[in-house]
Amino acid sequence: MAQLMENEVFMAFATYAAIVTLKMMLMGPITSYFRITRGSFSNEEDVARKSDEEKKKLLKSHPDVERAQRCHRNDLENIVPFFFIGLLYALTGPELSTALLHFRTFTACRLFHTIAYIGALPQPSRGLSYLVGVLVTTSMAYRVLSTVLLL
Repeated sequence: MAQLMENEVFMAFATYAAIVTLKMMLMGPITSYFRITRGSFSNEEDVARKSDEEKKKLLKSHPDVERAQRCHRNDLENIVPFFFIGLLYALTGPELSTALLHFRTFTACRLFHTIAYIGALPQPSRGLSYLVGVLVTTSMAYRVLSTVLLL
């Protein structure tokens, strides 16, 4: 473990992995905020103490809530693979500058993707940020496979 703490690439990975993980965790409170402020709940137990008439009004979908939920699911589909591939990539001994380019680009893409999703920015803003993030993870996966391929 002490050797990893001296490895600049691993430390860079840990930094950016923590940033995107915190961003992903923030999506829960953002979704809750939209649920409360938009009066949009999806579960009976969330409105259990309300009258039947209030329940009918509150048990509905809202575009802002739906966007926040889809953004969170998209994070799970992209940040989790980045975490595993990025860790393996860091262990292959890449140049620090190249690793930083990968980690920073992915992190910037995920942050912009969230802004584009929550802010309902027009396409292709969200699509491009998603695509670039996937390409970064694919590039790291290629490095891992080309370095350690033992089939």
